[in-house]
Amino acid sequence: MPATADLTVLLVSMPFMETDRPSIQLGLLSAIARDAGFPVRTWHANLDLAARIGAAEYAGIARFRGPLIGDWLFSVEAFGADAPDPDARFRAELADIRRHDIPAYLDALADEFDRQPARVVAFTCTFQQNTASFALARRLKQRHPGLITVFGGANFDGEMGPEYVRTVDCIDYAVVGEGDTAFPQLLTALADGTDPTGIPGVVARTGGASTESPPEHRLDDSPVPDYDEYFTRAARLGLLPAGVWIPVETSRGCWWGARHHCVFCGLNATSMRFRAKSPRRVRDELARLARRHGGFRFAAVDNILDVRYLTELLPGLVADDTGYQLFYEVKANLNRDQVRLLARAGVTAVQPGIESLSTPVLRLMRKGVTAAQNVNLLRWAGYYGIHLSWNILWGFPGETVRDYTDQAAAVPTLTHLQPPDTAGPIWMERFSPLHATTQGQIKPEASYAYVYPAHVNLDRIAYFFDRTPELPDDTYDGVRKTVHEWRRSWTAPRRPVLTYRSAPHYVEIYDGRHPGREGTYAFEDTAADVYLQCVDRPVSASTIHTRLHGRVAIELIDEILTEFTRLGLLFRDGPKTLALALPAIPGR
Repeated sequence: MPATADLTVLLVSMPFMETDRPSIQLGLLSAIARDAGFPVRTWHANLDLAARIGAAEYAGIARFRGPLIGDWLFSVEAFGADAPDPDARFRAELADIRRHDIPAYLDALADEFDRQPARVVAFTCTFQQNTASFALARRLKQRHPGLITVFGGANFDGEMGPEYVRTVDCIDYAVVGEGDTAFPQLLTALADGTDPTGIPGVVARTGGASTESPPEHRLDDSPVPDYDEYFTRAARLGLLPAGVWIPVETSRGCWWGARHHCVFCGLNATSMRFRAKSPRRVRDELARLARRHGGFRFAAVDNILDVRYLTELLPGLVADDTGYQLFYEVKANLNRDQVRLLARAGVTAVQPGIESLSTPVLRLMRKGVTAAQNVNLLRWAGYYGIHLSWNILWGFPGETVRDYTDQAAAVPTLTHLQPPDTAGPIWMERFSPLHATTQGQIKPEASYAYVYPAHVNLDRIAYFFDRTPELPDDTYDGVRKTVHEWRRSWTAPRRPVLTYRSAPHYVEIYDGRHPGREGTYAFEDTAADVYLQCVDRPVSASTIHTRLHGRVAIELIDEILTEFTRLGLLFRDGPKTLALALPAIPGR
């Protein structure tokens, strides 16, 4: 019998991962370890806490991306007497959960482990999963002193992983970087009794250090993730939602970030290099997961849609006529035909990286798009029924007061388009260009001090940092107010609308954006022709002049565009103008 058969492995996802989908980290690494010959199980232990404290309470904590409330809840159980806030000053309203539910939850997990132990327990840690993982590892080691623990995930990238290994005594090994190769190599070394510290990406508590694990290049060679345990456990606990979004990975890295790293983005750590699965492999994987789990909703964990998919994958999905619902992150410079293709292929939700309605601010971000392109995506996504997740952000070095007064003035003309989820300051993230260029001006986000003991170097383990913006906070009051009103208008019985109908040299625009001021505009001849030239995408006056075969003087075109802008029917962005009204007949 090979040594691998004796090394039983348990892969664990702890709170506060959300409960409405399985962990792709567990699904993928369990399949990789199994292919390498190891007996492996997964444990979506986050579900058990949701069942204990209530799904709504759990979801509220899991969705919170501000102060480290989730990590604070487990801090005492993770660090014992070294925990910095034993009296629960940080969040007194959650003291009962911290004092009673958390210990009982961990005891129940430890009891379950006793009934089916493993020699290696591996934890994946992203965002607020650290201290829950440390707390369970500590308990399991107290009961099973020979247990080997392995940690990895985004929270262990860069210098964070070695610092955790140095300071948290329940960690035996950590994998820094992508684990596709390093993790099975580590398991093989443990099974063979050899020293794993020479494996790239493996850091050991017993000493030795290693470089980051090299990124996986051929994603087509990756196995299909195994999510069986999530579906079984969620169903048993009464937490299986209708229409689960099944995670899929079709690419890694960011092709845009490899060229122009967005200044506030800390994703991908040091492995920005873009790699994608072949369209054929993606279609096969979706089909296999749909059959295996009886689900048709898939959330791509990719940071950005591969541009090749616009000409290969998406047309293939249209031809397959599958009925999938897909989520993707995309770049916001998509045109109308591409948005229509996304919708036809089953993409019902996207995160397009829209973070501002100001072209000067977008330049500061290095987004590679303009405000008019962002607004155009809002238009066509809404028209073709694609839900957007987007935000307005501020706090960038070099921004001006005018950047935000202009945005506040533009918002009332956009209320017929889907509003942003939030409007607020940027997160200062590790690995972002801003983090690299503002050393000495930033400090770890304040809640880290309520979570981690004094012997942990917060500068080395923090992912989020605090920074004082250059402009006073009231600079953003106008955007805050108008976005609040925009979001409220979408909760009204009748949402705002702005639509047009056209005939040759004639256009009617119905304006229902503002209650009590509804009405219809009618434009003929040259005015109608000019407006319709702005419908598909942002254009300049010179482009309109060319498209109208030079029969209308540029000066007259400018006058007409200025009047449309005054009426709030156009979005003007430097030399480019964009019609705001959408076709009255849907889906064309």
